[in-house]
Amino acid sequence: MQHNNLKAILRKNGSSLTRTRRLIFDLLDGQDPQSMQVLISRADDQLDRATIYRTIELFERLGIVHRVNIGWKYKIELSDVFTGHHHHLHCSKCGKILDLPSNPMLETMIDTLATKVDFAPRNHVLEIYGLCPACKQAGS
Repeated sequence: MQHNNLKAILRKNGSSLTRTRRLIFDLLDGQDPQSMQVLISRADDQLDRATIYRTIELFERLGIVHRVNIGWKYKIELSDVFTGHHHHLHCSKCGKILDLPSNPMLETMIDTLATKVDFAPRNHVLEIYGLCPACKQAGS
């Protein structure tokens, strides 16, 4: 099913689903956000670095992936088209990123706040920084 969505997005934008694009998509599918370095190492010499960067650039431009910004660094994950809308919890100590469980009340609150100032949101991102359970316990 995911590959059909990927193929449709690529085709709509004049591209095709190549072996390389499928491999990179599969390396991201079902995974936590990954740095480019981790993605390159997971490609395990099947693809060269430049090909991976070019493919991620294409995927970003087409809305297949997006960046999760962490200061001046970032990690890559599949977009909401493939994973469903969600937000993140960032550990300030170890750098781990956790998905924040979906919460309809939170989404309603964000929409309500925007409406109160006559703003028409197209998208939003909520990032919460703090300590993951392991780092919180280690610091105690």
